[in-house]
Amino acid sequence: MIYVCEDIWSFDLEAGLEEISEQRREQALKFRHEQGQRLCVLAYQLLKQGLKEEYGISENPIFEYNEHGKPSIVGHPEIFFNLSHCKEAAVCVVSDHPVGIDVESIREYKESLVRYTMNDDEVREIESAADPASAFIRFWTMKEATMKLIGTGISNDMKAIIDTTKYKYTTVDRQRYIYTISSPII
Repeated sequence: MIYVCEDIWSFDLEAGLEEISEQRREQALKFRHEQGQRLCVLAYQLLKQGLKEEYGISENPIFEYNEHGKPSIVGHPEIFFNLSHCKEAAVCVVSDHPVGIDVESIREYKESLVRYTMNDDEVREIESAADPASAFIRFWTMKEATMKLIGTGISNDMKAIIDTTKYKYTTVDRQRYIYTISSPII
């Protein structure tokens, strides 16, 4: 299930910090700016909502991390989740199988970044799109969601990471941001 929240300014940040785990509170407070703190808290709150609705779990989840930083919930190896946020929204996906999600703001198109991160077919598709900036972000979120799914983080094989024979992609295009969920084809 996917949880999305764009309303990052309506909740009481101090109260939100008290309602989350100490582990997540420390992570949130590492952000220098309030917006980053709010997004970090909000993404965790979306996870808590998903765990309560889908699994009846009401306690604050504690994370453990693999060698590349992919989180999992201590004591619940059967639950898979992923979090992401950008300046416009926080997103969370909760599932009973491995999953990755990425959300990115649509921003200025930079040809040098496109050529550095995309393969030749993707570059051609981006350059021929009516809105190259959105097309780039769509591919970028697919790549990052896949890397988060497989737990490797950003790697050197970014140009080859999208594989529609192995992974299913669900992309949602909002006016100011795009998010993609990646999951294995089962």
